[in-house]
Amino acid sequence: MRSRAGAAVVLLLLGAAIAGGLAQVRIDTGIGSFVPRGDDSYEQLSERDRDFGSDPIVVVLEGHARNGIVLEQEQLAELVALEGKLSQVRDVAVVYGPGTVLNQSAIAIRNVLLQVSGRRDALANTARATAVSKGLTDQQVEEFVAKQLARFDSRYGALLVEAMPMGLPSLRNQQFVANMLLGIDGETRPEWRFLLPTARSASILVRPREGLDQAQTRRVVDAVRRTVKASGLQVEKPIITGVPVLTSAVADRAATEAPRLGLLAVAAVALVFLLAPWSRRRRDRLRPLLAAGLGTASTLAVFGWLHRPLSLGVVAFLPIVLGIGSDFPLYLSQPAQRRRVIAAGTGAVFAFAALAISPLPFVREFGLAIALAVAITFLWAVVLRSRLAEIEPAETGTAAPGSGRSVPTGVVRKIAAVAVLPAVLGWVLLPGLSLESRPEQLAQGLPELGDVDRAQQALGFSSEISVVVRGPEVLTPELLAWAQEVDNRIAAEHGDELRPLLTLPRLLSFLGTDATPAQVVAGSELLPPYLVSAVVGGGGDVAVSTYGVDIDDVAAQRRLVRQVESLLPDAPDGYRAEVVGLPVVAANGLTAMSASRFVITVVSLAVAGLAVGLLTRSRRLALLVVGASLLASGWVFLGLKLTGQQLNPLTLAAGALITVTACEFTVMLDGSADRRWLRRSVLVAASAGTVGYLCLALSELAVLRGFGLLLAGGVVATYVAARLVVAVAPGAAQQHRDPTALRRAAAPGVEADRADRRAVQRTGAEDGAGIGDAAGTDRAAPALSEAEKSRLTIGRGTR
Repeated sequence: MRSRAGAAVVLLLLGAAIAGGLAQVRIDTGIGSFVPRGDDSYEQLSERDRDFGSDPIVVVLEGHARNGIVLEQEQLAELVALEGKLSQVRDVAVVYGPGTVLNQSAIAIRNVLLQVSGRRDALANTARATAVSKGLTDQQVEEFVAKQLARFDSRYGALLVEAMPMGLPSLRNQQFVANMLLGIDGETRPEWRFLLPTARSASILVRPREGLDQAQTRRVVDAVRRTVKASGLQVEKPIITGVPVLTSAVADRAATEAPRLGLLAVAAVALVFLLAPWSRRRRDRLRPLLAAGLGTASTLAVFGWLHRPLSLGVVAFLPIVLGIGSDFPLYLSQPAQRRRVIAAGTGAVFAFAALAISPLPFVREFGLAIALAVAITFLWAVVLRSRLAEIEPAETGTAAPGSGRSVPTGVVRKIAAVAVLPAVLGWVLLPGLSLESRPEQLAQGLPELGDVDRAQQALGFSSEISVVVRGPEVLTPELLAWAQEVDNRIAAEHGDELRPLLTLPRLLSFLGTDATPAQVVAGSELLPPYLVSAVVGGGGDVAVSTYGVDIDDVAAQRRLVRQVESLLPDAPDGYRAEVVGLPVVAANGLTAMSASRFVITVVSLAVAGLAVGLLTRSRRLALLVVGASLLASGWVFLGLKLTGQQLNPLTLAAGALITVTACEFTVMLDGSADRRWLRRSVLVAASAGTVGYLCLALSELAVLRGFGLLLAGGVVATYVAARLVVAVAPGAAQQHRDPTALRRAAAPGVEADRADRRAVQRTGAEDGAGIGDAAGTDRAAPALSEAEKSRLTIGRGTR
């Protein structure tokens, strides 16, 4: 009674711990998961974001009033109010929009004009007083004052003359607004086109602060949507897009699809277990799913308690754990060769853990999560096996002679020889498989991706590249000249690919080319701090020039980044220049993926084979595992090439999964020569895994659909490969079986039962101590089932 009460308390505590951990699980699809951790480009991007804000949420507004947005006084007032409200949203670093630019510029121009006018009046008064004190005549006084003002007017008079046709700098002055933003032809001035795509439209860049997690990013995106919707502007349906919007959409879809696809996978796998006659009693057939479910929940709870967010792979997590994790409880619940089950499970854990060598955090964390889930599921299977009775297979008799192989050995080896050719071709073609590392591609299949195309058409860019320079003081003539040279070179070499948005030389272009250090500082003080802070940060020791770029082909983007880096002139002494941006990070992610495509697959294959070899003490079995993995992987690589699929972070993880299933199927099939029920169990496991992975094909995310189909194809390939290598290289026990035992295996009644019992006992002797032996609870032969006792009694009565 006490033991039962203690067990109940332990179960309640475990349940509470799992529930508490699951409540804290978070999903993060941020950019940091898809770039090499410790990579310089990511660190540089983070530094830029700290100084100037992260990649923006882009709001594109198309006005349908007669004069658009900025040339309608009421609409312009609403636009300014909207930008002000967006700047007050929590976790927003800064907002750039035409309304605020106009408002801040009007204030700055009024201040400049007042300062210039006041300075001129003061200079004139001083000159007149000086002339009078010298006793000059009235005419001489006026000549002296004019001479003193001539130099001042030569430098600042142009500002007054230019301001006169615009009238009073005010948002209520339509002439001022038009002259500020539009050219003579009525089109937007080039320097403002990123904020005013056309005379009738406007764009607002909302930059979140650096380092937001997925929940905070989603909160900012939702607040921007609500604020724009409530603005009262007379516009077409707004376009709200940008990297934060895409990552938030992917995270939301992942959070929605994870339980839906997970439950669908559970139902599909359960149906396979129920319909396949692998056990005598139907009610026992769902027990493997219980262990897999407990293992999955426990693993997710661990991540919740550790406050480690899960990436996009959480959607594929449950189908994978069901497909792999339920196999080992299936084998352990029957009188299988437990050392083989342990070897296969250990190989699976090590193969998935090998993904930890990936430079991409997404792949690394995904592999470790699956490895942990398989290990915990295995432990749950052991606990359930110790508490529940052994499941009786549907067929307990050993196979009759020749029943294990229907195809002659010679034919099998010819088939294997032919099968090697496409596998070798697949491995040869692996370096030529195209790679995809764009974070935007994760959103394929979502409507938000269409907004990116619409914004691209309106603005001419969909992302940014920044040239960041750091040093003791960036507002100097030398650095301004250097930045102007960068602008000129980029315009000359890549003007069709890189569009200047806001750069230091453009902002201070009114100073000309011969400004002194004092004039550079004074000129920056004349500008609105709102605009100056967009290019100068860090207290004056960092400057940024931003260029718009369209993220299309990452390989081409990588070449563009390298070319821009080579174009940069040497920075002045004491300064450091960097090319920074999401395209730079994506290019480095592509390089990391390319370098690791071979290494991950080969290492996972090697550690799985090593684990099997050490635990079974069989070099032959280890080589069979490696051979099956090589065959299946080669076939899958060839299939990817023929179907034109691209490698991405998820498909990199598929290589380890192919090794895992090849390890499992090979080890178990090799021990099933005279155990039909074990062969059937392996087939059930393969079918359940295939069906579970196919559930991912129902995802609305294209990357997950492709991943599910790839996994399903991989399971089929590994099952075929395992059957092939086991048939080509049978073990000594299969080649030299005792004919007497085989005859008994075919005999009816009690002799068959006794032969089966002896076969099970011989399995324990051959394979060594299993899980039960290690616990000291499984040394004796299993007790006879009630059905066996009944048959034994009938047999005796008959004799």
